Amino acid sequence: MRMTDAATMTTPAVLILLGPPGAGKGTQARMLEEDFGLVQLSTGDLLRAAVAEGTEAGRQAKAVMEAGQLVSDDIVLAILRDRMAAPDVARGVILDGFPRTAGQAAALDGLLAQAGQKVTAAISLEVDDEAMVGRVSGRYTCAGCGEGYHDEFKQPATAGTCDKCGGTAFKRRADDNAETVRERLVAYHAQTAPLIAYYDGKGVLERIDAMGAIADIRAGLSAIVTRVSA
Repeated sequence: MRMTDAATMTTPAVLILLGPPGAGKGTQARMLEEDFGLVQLSTGDLLRAAVAEGTEAGRQAKAVMEAGQLVSDDIVLAILRDRMAAPDVARGVILDGFPRTAGQAAALDGLLAQAGQKVTAAISLEVDDEAMVGRVSGRYTCAGCGEGYHDEFKQPATAGTCDKCGGTAFKRRADDNAETVRERLVAYHAQTAPLIAYYDGKGVLERIDAMGAIADIRAGLSAIVTRVSA
């Protein structure tokens, strides 16, 4: 499905992708952008942009960060509100990194209600934890262009040489090891369980098997978005 096929979407979609590290949220978000004309909004990117632009909320965030403190939910919501008023998000957004708690989810609902909107769907990418350990701990990237590879699933066509740029230097994230991945999964489940319950209670929770082929997951997500946005 491509953006032209989604022209019947009448109200801006507000999608939330839930899933542990390595579940493919970033990959699928980019595909949803392409398929539906949505805009992925990353909390980190929004904060950096607001600080760079010197908006009121951006100045508040800068002062907090320079003091070595965490940016409050109120500031994040103010930055998100400003961004969602921009014309390029008319078709809708995919929220990345927010909300992370049921309290933040409730605050987001309040923000959306002020604009006559609501969460269209919170989509949980369901994965097998042990499979995630192997998926994440085996990944690495080209140091030159950032092209991604994996010890098992995607190795360069020529060993030691990047398919994309021809570089010969590769790197791995220090925290992409089995022990750390398991710890991150435990933290994810503890943090996300309340969100799953929250959105399930709101009747907007959707689940999708994220252990299959990327194309199959893409098709499944497209079907969900088409249905909930009708």
